[in-house]
Amino acid sequence: MAGAVDLSALKSRAEAAANSTAQPPSGGGDGAAGQAHPAIIEVTETDFQAEVVERSMQVPVVVDLWATWCEPCKQLSPALEKLAREGNGAWVLAKIDVDANPRIAQLFQVQSVPMVIAVAGGQPVDGFAGAQPEPQLREWISSLLNALRDQLPGIRAAEEGASEAEPEEEPEDPRFIAAEDALEQGDFAAAETAYQQILDSEPNNEQAKAALMQVRFMARAEQADPSAIERADNAPDDLDAQIAAADAEVAFGKVDEGFTRLIQAVKRTSGDDRNRVRTHLVEMFEIFPEGDERVAKARRNLASALF
Repeated sequence: MAGAVDLSALKSRAEAAANSTAQPPSGGGDGAAGQAHPAIIEVTETDFQAEVVERSMQVPVVVDLWATWCEPCKQLSPALEKLAREGNGAWVLAKIDVDANPRIAQLFQVQSVPMVIAVAGGQPVDGFAGAQPEPQLREWISSLLNALRDQLPGIRAAEEGASEAEPEEEPEDPRFIAAEDALEQGDFAAAETAYQQILDSEPNNEQAKAALMQVRFMARAEQADPSAIERADNAPDDLDAQIAAADAEVAFGKVDEGFTRLIQAVKRTSGDDRNRVRTHLVEMFEIFPEGDERVAKARRNLASALF
């Protein structure tokens, strides 16, 4: 998109508009609530030259072209605002109401909104049309900054300033260090004891809970026997066999199979036996990272099996 339009053409129009009685913009995307931030600005034809063109000589200016009647704008604008706040001044979000500023819309040849244009060095360099989810927006901004970091001095200055402002990391908890040292040495029993001692004094320590589940599973996985799967297949009512087989399946990378085996065992049991299998399965969930789709699927299936 570089060089697609001559942004300086708006300068004379802006000077003329400064003396007009044109109505000011009504605000951005979802109502402009919470926009009081130096990296988020409302721009009109009057101040476009200063706020977008001249500012873009230092940092990228991401122009958000929106309209009050545009529903997708109400999803895109807040996401851009969030990222602008996180950017610590490495880039600026310029919000422009196309209805209140038709000359800018014409300049960018806007056919539909939302439309986003990145301006750097006084010229458009990249852009897209339509709403985008936050992960894609974050990736786009990151790519933009990487491409322009050596050209625009304000990017690096803002990033270095943010780095200096970051607080020093807190020292590591010696109790966790001891547990991790034992784990590195393969001493699962010592690691389990160390994490359990943390939980004894801090029952709500989520980090220790998750680590304890990991250690217990690693200890079982080290002893996993592939033949346990065949034995369990031949003895569906043997809970010990089913649990051992599920451990083996998960240890060997057959996660869905291990989860399904225990869910089937939940369906076949009741009372204490059911609680035992369910507890084992839920503990296995804890060894996986948050958001793992296999765990989410198994949780849904477990809920169906229980009710």
